[in-house]
Amino acid sequence: MAAKKGSAPAYRCTECGWTAIKWVGRCGECQAWGTVVEAGMVKPRTAPARTVERPALPIADVDASLAEAAPTGVGEFDRVLGGGLVPGAVVLVAGEPGIGKSTLLLDVAGRAARGGREVLYVSGEESAAQVRLRGERIEAMADTLYLASETDLSTVLAQIEQVQPTFLIIDSVQTIASADIEGAPGNVSQIREVAASIIQVAKERNIATLLVGHVTKDGSIAGPRMLEHLVDVVVQFEGERHSRLRMVRAVKNRYGPTDEVGCFDLSDVGIVGLPDPSGLFLTRTANPAPGTCITVTLEGRRPLVTEVQALLAKSEQGGSPRRTTSGVDSSRVAMILAVLDRHCQVPTRNSECYVSTVGGVRLAEPAADLALALAMASSLADAPFTKGTVALGEVGLAGDVRAVQGVPRRLAEAARIGFQRAIIPKGSLGEEKAPDGMDVREVADLASAVRLLNLATVTELRPREGAPGRSRAT
Repeated sequence: MAAKKGSAPAYRCTECGWTAIKWVGRCGECQAWGTVVEAGMVKPRTAPARTVERPALPIADVDASLAEAAPTGVGEFDRVLGGGLVPGAVVLVAGEPGIGKSTLLLDVAGRAARGGREVLYVSGEESAAQVRLRGERIEAMADTLYLASETDLSTVLAQIEQVQPTFLIIDSVQTIASADIEGAPGNVSQIREVAASIIQVAKERNIATLLVGHVTKDGSIAGPRMLEHLVDVVVQFEGERHSRLRMVRAVKNRYGPTDEVGCFDLSDVGIVGLPDPSGLFLTRTANPAPGTCITVTLEGRRPLVTEVQALLAKSEQGGSPRRTTSGVDSSRVAMILAVLDRHCQVPTRNSECYVSTVGGVRLAEPAADLALALAMASSLADAPFTKGTVALGEVGLAGDVRAVQGVPRRLAEAARIGFQRAIIPKGSLGEEKAPDGMDVREVADLASAVRLLNLATVTELRPREGAPGRSRAT
């Protein structure tokens, strides 16, 4: 039961900040169990009217130059932010531990300092000496880059007053605590107070601010949901822990688009932007191997050429064959196997299936279905595709191949890298023309796509029930 107007909430959810006048086992906002704890009585406060120091202006008289973005020097990060950092903007950078948030932000801080800006880097998780060692390793040293290791909010505000920075980094907001608020660092009340205080200072002094935030087990940003509403930009850091690829995408952006993605390569010497990351997702071999297929996926508005690999082997054991995936949805793979078996007469029912992507990229969109299906058929036939072929399209349960968005943009990216042949859903190009020098074949169903690839050996096939003969060519 939520708190009524005029009542004082005594219980609060530690995950989202939802309040109630009595204890409940499940939060009424985020539906989490066991997160509602006693928060104490909060007295209502009213603010008297004050004299206006900065009167409202007509919109035409507002100086728009104050909101112009300044590049950070990291092109891929600027792409996600919408051109750079706006003075006074507060950016929340979230991601799993060890994924590279601190490394990227220290690199951004070093570049900004070498560009003549006063930068303050406040670390609540590491000492100043540890941050300096990382700065030397990634070559982020600069005379106007100041380091402070603080966990007290008042001391952090004093550091800001002393340094007078134009660029501020707090790593992380969950480690800073206010002595005026009860509770350990990282709880809802502490995060709310710390974030509100830092945001107020950033807005008053026009300080571009980056806040590092932790994430929960399910990948969402830890702390109250209000934190995401207070900041101007929310940036999500993604990537597999054992992969070099890191992707940065904007979940919320008041100054730019939210469908841009930045790609980075995390190595021993730091984190480097990848303007053309396709090399990480392709296997560099002279001749294509059986069980591999190339597709073009869209990450935001950015097309990425990606290779998928499949290995199908006859199961020597009884029961259900093994299905193992890496980088793709296992339920999607199971569906495609069933469609191949039912509508293309490709005998996948008794085959173990292993599917993976190259370079650690994760394929979540249905446009990769056709490439997955053709890689499986190629593996079962032990026959490679024609070199320089890409495939894209969504596979339906009826065996049809459906159109996907952004086909011209995907084909243009594939042609730029050097692919000469493409298999796409019928009618997906519309009135657009195929790239020069690219042979584009349109298919209406998956069986046609398999036949188009001349995988004749796939047709060691089981005929449909009741059909005469032992096999049927596709």
